[in-house]
Amino acid sequence: MQQQVFADKLDALGVLVGVFVALAGLGTLVGMPWQYTSGAVTMVLQILGALATVALGVGLAWLTHQ
Repeated sequence: MQQQVFADKLDALGVLVGVFVALAGLGTLVGMPWQYTSGAVTMVLQILGALATVALGVGLAWLTHQ
């Protein structure tokens, strides 16, 4: 008997979207867009936004797989 990894076909889609969002956040961090801004507040907000995007993507992937 074969055990399915995903209970529903849409679970795989949710995991893929979560991974994509997390990778987009990591890509933002690697690209360092804050080096072109002229303010510490803007830099901190961009870093926090990118980290929040990674956390959101990981959370979405984990939630849809559970």
